[in-house]
Amino acid sequence: MSASNLQPIPDDDEDLEPLPEAGPTLEEVRLDDPALYLNRELTWLAFNARVLHEADDPRNLLLERVKFLAIVSNNLDEFFMKRIGGLKQQIGAGVHTPSVDGRTPSEQLRVCQTRVREMHVEQKRIFDALMVLLAARGIGVVKVNDLTPDAQGRLREHFRANIFPMLTPLAMDPAHPFPFISNLALNLLVTLRYPGGNESYMARIKVPVSRDVSKRLIPLDGTNTFVTLEDLIGANLDMLFPGMAIESAELFRVTRNAIVEADIEAANDLLEMIETELRERHFAPIVRLEVQEGIDPVHRGMLAAELGLNEEQDVIEVKGMMQLRDLFEITGLDFPDLKDAPHRPVDHPLLANDRRNIFHIIRENGPILLQHPYQPFSTTVERFLRTAAEDPKVLAIKMTLYRTSAGAILDSLIEAARNGKQVAVLVELQARFDEAANIGWARRLEAEGIHVNYGVLGLKTHSKLIFVVRRDYSQLRRYYHIGTGNYHPGTAKLYTDLGMLGCDEGIGQDLTELFNYLTGYSPPPSYRKILAAPYNLKRGIIEKINREIEHQRRDGSGQIQMKMNALEDVEITRALYRATRAGVRVDLIIRDTCRLRPGLPGISESARVISIVGRFLEHGRIMYFRNGGDEEYFIGSADMMGRNLDSRVEVHAPVENPELRQELRLILDVQFGDQRSAWEMDAGGTYTQRVSTDDKAKGAQETLMVVAEKRLAAAGKHKEKKIRSRLLSHFQWRLRGKD
Repeated sequence: MSASNLQPIPDDDEDLEPLPEAGPTLEEVRLDDPALYLNRELTWLAFNARVLHEADDPRNLLLERVKFLAIVSNNLDEFFMKRIGGLKQQIGAGVHTPSVDGRTPSEQLRVCQTRVREMHVEQKRIFDALMVLLAARGIGVVKVNDLTPDAQGRLREHFRANIFPMLTPLAMDPAHPFPFISNLALNLLVTLRYPGGNESYMARIKVPVSRDVSKRLIPLDGTNTFVTLEDLIGANLDMLFPGMAIESAELFRVTRNAIVEADIEAANDLLEMIETELRERHFAPIVRLEVQEGIDPVHRGMLAAELGLNEEQDVIEVKGMMQLRDLFEITGLDFPDLKDAPHRPVDHPLLANDRRNIFHIIRENGPILLQHPYQPFSTTVERFLRTAAEDPKVLAIKMTLYRTSAGAILDSLIEAARNGKQVAVLVELQARFDEAANIGWARRLEAEGIHVNYGVLGLKTHSKLIFVVRRDYSQLRRYYHIGTGNYHPGTAKLYTDLGMLGCDEGIGQDLTELFNYLTGYSPPPSYRKILAAPYNLKRGIIEKINREIEHQRRDGSGQIQMKMNALEDVEITRALYRATRAGVRVDLIIRDTCRLRPGLPGISESARVISIVGRFLEHGRIMYFRNGGDEEYFIGSADMMGRNLDSRVEVHAPVENPELRQELRLILDVQFGDQRSAWEMDAGGTYTQRVSTDDKAKGAQETLMVVAEKRLAAAGKHKEKKIRSRLLSHFQWRLRGKD
């Protein structure tokens, strides 16, 4: 919708506040106008279009471009499992209520399917272009039948020894019903007949892409030329069907709905309920069928009918290679000149040259701001938890786990329990796609005598918290880590996140009460410093937005800056519209979903929205309110989404230390000033990538990598200077002693 669809809104200040008992004001009614709001699903797809652009951008190195192409394929799979699956559920339940942008679930589904098909065309174009460039470097994916007889013979022997024993052809006829098709598994639909016979038969073969059997791309004689596993199977079907005539072998794949949620209120055992949900997800309804280009129309229709799909809407004919996420296998090839130099995080300046107990460092130096992946997860968060496990003065450790992996985090928790400390861990069993892993971690921790809790009934616990109680001298002191990202060492290398180590008494008291609520029952009536969902986070943000409106009215100083992954919540969006209408400067860094339209005349002319796309996934969250000069900064776990603010336990904490605020200010300024990796949104919701006149311009992420290195180098020089000063003083003292 264009800005011309919007009706003019009065500028009277009286209309900014609702009149008591008078129903909605004119301004409130206009803020319900669907033309003001962008669609959640379409803005998420637009984000992936920006990622896809990175695959097409010649400024990126070749294997990095291949990586971005694989990322988009993986993201679209999740989009169908979660978002398309959710829309289909609404349609199946007879929901016709439009979203805030005025689209019913059916309308959203149609426009999303159209947009995805357009993206598939773009993916194919980019894939073909990249394959040409890869071939020039001796990297390629070829057909088995195009190889020499000798090469085919060696592949056939590999097939006989390593793949053939793992294949199970399943016939499809009146005596053999249509087989179960696993989510995201590649399958061959084989049509065959007996020699001399006229009747055709069908069989399905699951392509066994797995760590235990075979990768999708099989190298040819140790070269960088590959054949796909399904092509190798197709070229050797005579082993599976000896004596039969093979008429066709057509590739297909299905995507199942990942949103299968049981009735939590009625569940007696949350762990058992999640395990049941995982089993049901395996058999969840199918939301998409992908088939190879040129498939027999009769076979295409048969598959759609057997799988219960609308052939016109739910079947996508894929041109070229299906399941492009497997291109990640190519990005791992040893071609240093075709990919970014490996990123090596540098230690935090306060921690790099100080081997003391980390609690002493925090107590004496004040809070520490962590920036991942520019600083290592291992020497910061893992060091904090490891020290807590080993320190005899630490009495208790409490932690929330949303996503993690085997390694130092779990090992430290187990060691702490073995060392006699009180350890309580809240494991979120409903973390999407990590449910099975989290069940495993929970059981392992329970077996070590750790108090494991699954959170608050009806709420996901999404906060990122470590809470440590330590006896310092004659008193107990509370230390903490508050983060924006999961306690996962793998994603800490790929996502940009923030964390704060500290021992502020007010925040410590707030976290004490929060953990008591998570493991007990009653939430506290209020918190001293933190903002916590679902209780005071949304209300607190809206109050701070309204305060900026008052500052703007008073002296024109209203300013708000926010960095987040998504802006979807309608109430927050409306509050920001009220602020921009009043003239408050609103600057937003939003990775993907964004409902707000900046630059609308008379409504959001003072708003700016940018998105950063780079080698790392932007994941950190920052809030800044100018507050008439008495500035406020917050970092935390929540995006501005309804689910985060209303149905999750989230925490945002104030950053009060002046030096830490300077670090956050630098991050915001660098990203808002990015002329290489930033995309700016216009009033219509279209993003345009900024273009610098400087061919050597660095993106925000590259700039922050350099900043981290310079800070560490400066800290090292300062440390050396202090050591030299102490040595000189000691030498002079000895000389005076000799005199």
